[in-house]
Amino acid sequence: MAKILIIEDEKGISEFLKEGLSEENHEVVTAFDGKNGLKKALNEDFDIILMDWMIPEMTGIEVTRQIRSFGKQTPIIFLTAKDTVQDTVLGLRSGANDYLKKPFSFEELLERIKVQLRNKNSQNSQNILEHKGVKIDKNKREAFINDIEIHLTQKEFDLLAYLIQNKNRVCSREEILDKVWDIHFDYDSGVIDVYINSLRKKIKSVQNIDIIETVRGVGYIVKD
Repeated sequence: MAKILIIEDEKGISEFLKEGLSEENHEVVTAFDGKNGLKKALNEDFDIILMDWMIPEMTGIEVTRQIRSFGKQTPIIFLTAKDTVQDTVLGLRSGANDYLKKPFSFEELLERIKVQLRNKNSQNSQNILEHKGVKIDKNKREAFINDIEIHLTQKEFDLLAYLIQNKNRVCSREEILDKVWDIHFDYDSGVIDVYINSLRKKIKSVQNIDIIETVRGVGYIVKD
């Protein structure tokens, strides 16, 4: 089941879509103009947004650009009568994920939705890292231990995420400087030890575990 926002000013089409998608066990929210649609898109979490191009108050293009400017990556499918190549390119460049020309079959719309949900779930799985009770959300840049949030600095977060992403492999100090600090020249790697110590303390303040092992003279490793 997905939570879907429909932004469509033609109420007949909106009701048709809402009824059909509800029968597919999706939760459906509707808006009939761009401003209300944008407000709902920004204030709620949706799995998919279905949006007409020509809607009152703000066009679908403007709404899409606003959604993306606020960092929301919700998949957006345009439903529109505009059918030129230039229109398609403009819609996709504005931040839309797909483009379905009216009139369309409901079955095709369902398949397009399934594709976007698969892509979204795949991206989410790559952006959620978990290890021995530690959970990292790379999109939201949040870290938890057994559902208790730990507040990390930007570099602490990046360092922990990198080590967990490369678990069961020794990460040398030089590699960490290159990949996490983006430093490609000789630099005092002792700064990494400082951050590792800080990470260990913050993790232990929530739960008495030490998931980061030191490999003397080389670097660090997180093991299963």
